[in-house]
Amino acid sequence: MPRIVAIDYGTKRVGLAVTDPLKIIATALDTVHSKDVIQFLKDYHEQEGIELFVVGMPKRLDGTESHATKHVEAFLNLLKKNFPDTDIETHDERFTSKIALNAMIAGGTTKKYRREKGNIDKVSAVVILQSYLEKMQL
Repeated sequence: MPRIVAIDYGTKRVGLAVTDPLKIIATALDTVHSKDVIQFLKDYHEQEGIELFVVGMPKRLDGTESHATKHVEAFLNLLKKNFPDTDIETHDERFTSKIALNAMIAGGTTKKYRREKGNIDKVSAVVILQSYLEKMQL
């Protein structure tokens, strides 16, 4: 069964999360360098199938575009070009890094693990995906 993949895009690292086959639970997939993310997703799509991408869209507190918005929009165009038959949705990613860090602390992870920025990116993607899944169930 194809899955939903969430993407926390950054110009250096990209956090990825994926649903289980029944699309109930979001789990961390990986963190990859931004230059490698399209190939990673192509390989994953071949193995598991992807029915939808949920891409975190950075915004300021007042809802306006942030400095990172243009980078995510460029990535969205690249994603559409490489996956023309796969749906893509954006999802508000405000506070996901803070929520991810707090979840890691609550989960008892070590400071060393939390300092690894790639780990925060993965967990941020999980937060984006879980938030999206909850919104779809309303």
